[in-house]
Amino acid sequence: MQRRLDRFKLFDRMDSPALNLTFVMELPDFRPWCKAQELPPFHVMLCAVLRSVLKLENFRYRILDGNIIRIDRLTPSFTVKNQHDDLNFAQFDWSDDLREFVARGMAAREEASNMEALNCKYRSMTPREAKEQVFVTCIPWLNFTSIQHPIAVLAQPDIPSFAWGKFRDAAAGRLELPFSVQVHHGFVDGYHIHLFAEQVAAELSAIMAT
Repeated sequence: MQRRLDRFKLFDRMDSPALNLTFVMELPDFRPWCKAQELPPFHVMLCAVLRSVLKLENFRYRILDGNIIRIDRLTPSFTVKNQHDDLNFAQFDWSDDLREFVARGMAAREEASNMEALNCKYRSMTPREAKEQVFVTCIPWLNFTSIQHPIAVLAQPDIPSFAWGKFRDAAAGRLELPFSVQVHHGFVDGYHIHLFAEQVAAELSAIMAT
């Protein structure tokens, strides 16, 4: 991080240092593999996305009490809709094992989707723990072309936000989907988002190879 400290200072003093990019992500079509393994594609995709975050240095930087820190772990979380079609938050403990990761994610989804009130578990996190997450939402009904993620503090979008939309078939055993990334530009450039997309594809290929 030291070598790009000047870039961080440049963007961090702006009213909003957020970089928002929505693009078509191309991935190996992992849906048939998920069906054969009886695993839900969303949760497998979530695992690949979060593994990619941990493997790319630039996505692990955060701001805490005015200082730059680097996280070493993630608490998985994502949005769900409840029985009234209102948004809620699901959160669960990390597991390196794919099937355990998926099982925990599905249990968290079930819990959050059956809650009428907003799930506020995240409020019990310490300030450091709150930084050990990324914000994830899926909009599987839409081929969206842009999205504006909420930011609690306009000048501090240091926790990355990800969103993806409807899967669609592509050529040669591939699939495409709209994918959105919001990050602090002091940490992440467009090139790093390109590396992130490549890493997600690689993670899915590795998952299917095991």
